[in-house]
Amino acid sequence: MTVYFIGSGPGDPELMTLKGQRILDTAPLVLFAGSLIPEANMATAKERGALVLDSAPMALDAQVELMADAHAKGQHVARLHCGDPSLYGAIGEQIRRLEALGIDYEIIPGVMATSASAAWLGKELTLSGVSQTLIMTRYEGKTPFPERERLPALAATGATLAIHLGVTRIHKIVEDLLPHYGADCPVAVCYRTSWPDQDKVVGTLGDIVAKVREKKFTRTSLVLVGRVLDADNFNDSYLYDENKAHIYRKKDHNKKVG
Repeated sequence: MTVYFIGSGPGDPELMTLKGQRILDTAPLVLFAGSLIPEANMATAKERGALVLDSAPMALDAQVELMADAHAKGQHVARLHCGDPSLYGAIGEQIRRLEALGIDYEIIPGVMATSASAAWLGKELTLSGVSQTLIMTRYEGKTPFPERERLPALAATGATLAIHLGVTRIHKIVEDLLPHYGADCPVAVCYRTSWPDQDKVVGTLGDIVAKVREKKFTRTSLVLVGRVLDADNFNDSYLYDENKAHIYRKKDHNKKVG
């Protein structure tokens, strides 16, 4: 039997993959991060009689014990994480314990908050001539950070940034970014993207602190920073340029110009 680590997406149940939903619809045991996943998303699992448990109040070993018990009974386990489980999903320590117990597992990717927030904002995070690099990180708190990954070092790249778990330190984020991006650099802060109560605020590094505090965002918010958020002057992609041939499209040498 298998433990499935399922990316449930940022909140909207329709943003879970078909594979993830199929397993959620059949697994006898469902564990979900209740602080980050709407309980309403578990409705169908509860209706069919699955044992559905919120992992938020559980210690890690208690969760693994439940997985081991299900495995002994020959049952699959659906372990749901918000967004994509491979990004800040804390699945590494679960996998380590499952491997020690000889329990099979599979990771099913999900829609990240970064992707969902960009879609909500109606933005592309990589624009030709503006930014071709997206850095996803979190603001330093209790989790130790290598010096090379601290925000000032990442900001030196000038890349588009997606900063998780840092909205309560938005003033510190701004301090770290201002020397590299400038006060006029656009910022978007998306709160609980795709949840029924989703909210957002857009501004610049110069005014975003006041705007966030006015909104009273204190958790579950993604901070996006970069020129792509308000760029109008960017190059068209070479992919669809009629003057650029590639293996799927030959250049039309007979086309008349003028």
